[in-house]
Amino acid sequence: MIDLPIIFTVLMGAAILAYVVLDGYDLGVGMLMPAASRDEQNRMVASIGPFWDANETWLVLGIGLLLVAFPAAHGEILGALYLPVAAMLVGLMLRGVAFELRIKAEGWHRELWNWLFWAGSTLASLAQGFMLGRYITGFAPGLDYWLFALVVAGGLCGGYVLLGATWLVFKTEGALQKVARTLTRPLVLVVVAFMGLVSAWLPFLDSRIMARWFEGGHFWWLAPVPLLALANAFALWRAVMQDGRDARPFVLTLAFFALGFAGLVLGIWPNLVPPDLSIWAAASPPSSQGFVLAGLVVLLPAILGYTWWSYSVFRGKVAVDSGYH
Repeated sequence: MIDLPIIFTVLMGAAILAYVVLDGYDLGVGMLMPAASRDEQNRMVASIGPFWDANETWLVLGIGLLLVAFPAAHGEILGALYLPVAAMLVGLMLRGVAFELRIKAEGWHRELWNWLFWAGSTLASLAQGFMLGRYITGFAPGLDYWLFALVVAGGLCGGYVLLGATWLVFKTEGALQKVARTLTRPLVLVVVAFMGLVSAWLPFLDSRIMARWFEGGHFWWLAPVPLLALANAFALWRAVMQDGRDARPFVLTLAFFALGFAGLVLGIWPNLVPPDLSIWAAASPPSSQGFVLAGLVVLLPAILGYTWWSYSVFRGKVAVDSGYH
């Protein structure tokens, strides 16, 4: 018999991971905007222009799957995260408006919209990181849990900026690419430091996670995840200064996020909402999940096909006269 909750957990997790890595790089580019000149800002925006709006499709899909496949978890998660979700939506709307209006504005109005694009990107990133920090601690009360969520928010922002920098290495040339290469190495150190801090702090906040890692021999089959993350960080550190392999740093950064996501899943499985709401307890009736799964058979290939098509059409380096001025 098909275990529908597991299928939907995999689909929802894949959609959320796709959103994080795809929208993550354009959020990162947005947070790098204040450090660039006007010409560089135009090229940075042009590098994400064909993709950024479609990238958010994965967020809609992930939340939609949570609603229809796991309604109990949907109510608990969004009820606990109402304010940061609202902040994230405000940030996404602000950057969307700023993205369009900066093209038409002149003089100081243009600079204002550039700063608002940065502000929207930063607000959305901080809100997502804060939500992640609250989620993995089961929305527990207490100052230490809120501080932990703020640390996770800072770490996710650093990860997004790293994604943005390696995306610019991949999609641009010349002085802008050189600056992005230079920024990548310290950003790798920042992200590794945040990942280490979060990984060391979390087991002391939640005894169940401590038990998951260190009791019953679990450590030996969970340990490869942080070890692979460190090896990946070292490979990224080396790859970013190697000419002729501009895509490799971005791919390695994507692997960084995938390993972090794997560590998160291993830490809370089989619960959908820590500490004790399992995927089976949160699931909707099999008839509802079966109906939605039939729709996904049509919808998911369409989303994947469009994503592949857009990245294929706009492959290659960004031209100076790209139209996003």
